[in-house]
Amino acid sequence: MIKAVSLFLKQWRHWRERSVNRRIFAAALLIGACTLFVNLAIFVRELFVAQHFGTGDALDAFLIAYLVPSFAISVVAGTLGTAFIPAYIQAQEREGKDAAMQLFGKVQSLNFVALLFVAIVLAILAKPLLALLASGFHAEKLALTHALLIILLPCILFNGMAKMAGAVLNAGEAFVLTALAPVLMPVAAICALWLGGERFGIYALAAGTLAGFLLEFMAVWLAMRRAGIRWRWQWDVKDAAVQKVQAQYLPVVASAVLTTGGAVIDQTMAAILAPGSVSALAYGSKIGAFITGIGTAGLSATVLPHFSRMAALSDWRGVRHTLKTYTRLILLTAIPLTIALFIFSEPLAGLIFERGAFTPADTKLVGRVQAYYLLQLPFAALGVLGVRLLSALQRNQILLLITAINLSLKVGANYVLMQSLGVAGISLATSLVFALSLGLIFYFALKYLRAQFLREHDES
Repeated sequence: MIKAVSLFLKQWRHWRERSVNRRIFAAALLIGACTLFVNLAIFVRELFVAQHFGTGDALDAFLIAYLVPSFAISVVAGTLGTAFIPAYIQAQEREGKDAAMQLFGKVQSLNFVALLFVAIVLAILAKPLLALLASGFHAEKLALTHALLIILLPCILFNGMAKMAGAVLNAGEAFVLTALAPVLMPVAAICALWLGGERFGIYALAAGTLAGFLLEFMAVWLAMRRAGIRWRWQWDVKDAAVQKVQAQYLPVVASAVLTTGGAVIDQTMAAILAPGSVSALAYGSKIGAFITGIGTAGLSATVLPHFSRMAALSDWRGVRHTLKTYTRLILLTAIPLTIALFIFSEPLAGLIFERGAFTPADTKLVGRVQAYYLLQLPFAALGVLGVRLLSALQRNQILLLITAINLSLKVGANYVLMQSLGVAGISLATSLVFALSLGLIFYFALKYLRAQFLREHDES
């Protein structure tokens, strides 16, 4: 048995190293398996949440409160790796490991200061901000939302630092721990609900979420140190490499503000509708997020370093070949899956959520919301591939333009479709905007690649 396993692993490594696409595929499979494990933990957490809170006011308050730190993390830290990895790999390829480590130290120092500043500002502005985001909440519900937000704000620092450390590990193709560490957040939340859900209610969920982010940060940081990567405080905003990262980071941040702003707008508009609409919107997105996470997490983490390396070496044929290969694979997988899930959306919602405080009426509403969300699956998966390509090409200004267009259309589509479909109209608008976004991303990416081919042809 041991010999058979050893032989299989040897053949697998030999197969994997024969091409860039195979290395990407092998790494994506590995990360996909890790992400499946993480998402199963998230799924179990959602079952606990549904059983304890249904679609009631307490969960509405938690979701709006959590929206604020998650938005800040996505904007400040979630985008930094996208701007940082191409510059980090370029420094490593052209100047050596020491130069790359110095760049990491300088950028991570800036990241820490930015995260701390954002957390403090949000604590100060919490009440007026929530009054805007949750204008449909009554006074008691709004006070609960504020208390939960204060508990959750440290998540910005913990998760933001963890994301940057994970980006460096991914750049070195050390994917496994980075992919597995997020399991600690849902596990901590489950434990908190199991031990204190009856006594502390929604506060147990908030405390468990905070503890989970802290544990994730500690795990990723330990893995980074074991990989020989050290963060040494360095403050040099005038460094040429740092300024190059900043030049790419600013449009990515602006793009993330607009992209994440779409989610904020969705939940804010849902808060205007009937009570429980915010919760229904959140439940309805779970299955789509679960599938997209498993399908694209590995691809997203692995393809950016490989695209960045090929771009640094001007291997445009390799870029095009990888793009074509994974576009075909995504379409062949995502389209049949989307059709099947759309048809069986309501029974699936009932099977997963309908227990405890989650009623058959909740199932019907969530099933409708979920069906329209699921339509975005092929567009979202291909969009990840296209966005990573544009980032590797350091064309993040294009992403800013696309997201600005998307956000303006999203508001209008939400408003129009809400009139006839209620909260389900918001999920349908999301899928329609994803489709438009995909078309724009591929138009600009292919246009840039075509220009590089023509330039190479002229030079030869």
